[in-house]
Amino acid sequence: MLQQTQVTTVIDYYLRFMQRFGNVEALAAAELDDVLHIWTGLGYYARARNLHKSARIIVDDISTFPEGKFPDTQDGLEALPGIGRSTAGAIIAIAQEKRATILDGNVKRVLARFHNIAGYPGISTVNRALWSTADTHTPALRTRNYTQAIMDLGATLCTRKDPSCDRCPLQSQCAAYEAGTVNVLPTPKPKKEKPVRRARFFVLAAPNGTALVEQKPTDGLWGGLWTPPQRPSDTTTEAFLHEFKITRSEIKREHIAPVFRHTFSHYHLDIEPVYLHLEKFPTMIRDRDDVRWVSADQHGSNSPVGLSKPAVTLLESLREPFSA
Repeated sequence: MLQQTQVTTVIDYYLRFMQRFGNVEALAAAELDDVLHIWTGLGYYARARNLHKSARIIVDDISTFPEGKFPDTQDGLEALPGIGRSTAGAIIAIAQEKRATILDGNVKRVLARFHNIAGYPGISTVNRALWSTADTHTPALRTRNYTQAIMDLGATLCTRKDPSCDRCPLQSQCAAYEAGTVNVLPTPKPKKEKPVRRARFFVLAAPNGTALVEQKPTDGLWGGLWTPPQRPSDTTTEAFLHEFKITRSEIKREHIAPVFRHTFSHYHLDIEPVYLHLEKFPTMIRDRDDVRWVSADQHGSNSPVGLSKPAVTLLESLREPFSA
């Protein structure tokens, strides 16, 4: 959960997650929908899917993981979905109290400044230099303390913006502070304009206060989550209704709302909501496993399934005057 998310945001989610899935067996036994439901709002949902996959691998693959024993080696951990070199090192150092090296974003920033290492860390030569430096600094004893300390140093003092150099215990040894390059390190990723994509989201609302949501394939963005049906931007209302075997006469009211933007790490998605209010509850849609009806009041943590962020926004909007 702490990958790409701050501690203050994670705490409540972590407590709910651990209360619901207290051990690897409980997580493995759960349905993916249950896991994504607890995760809704944290973003980067591949993390939740990988946790779930890993739990099932550990429980089911008794030849590799006898008695469901969690792996305790770098290679064993990296073999699990979603666990890379740094995450594996953090697990070994913090949870298993053995020597292992980490290089998360906070540590990269601390080391790049401490040694005045220029160059974007995504470049292989720079990345290798940072890993080598990180390994040199990692002690053989009290590795857990060191690992927590260097991460916390980056999170609290050696921050990306406005670092507190005057309070830093390493100031007198910091090469970037001496050179006056603190504010330009680590070297940022070269800027690239994000492409913009457009889609229509059809919000099919039934008289009983529910709306139709559709499950995304597990191998893509929002994998396994539920959203109002997303279609290409040129999809007409008639084409959408035909897909679900609904006639135009069954629609009491149609409303096309203003476009709003949802931004992913590598592109912007401009969403055009199309609200379709039904005269009566349809029967044909019930035959599909990848769609279901969710109450407009059941969003966020109240939803029985994991919802994408735009899905939460669109369900909430059903209670607003323009779409009522």
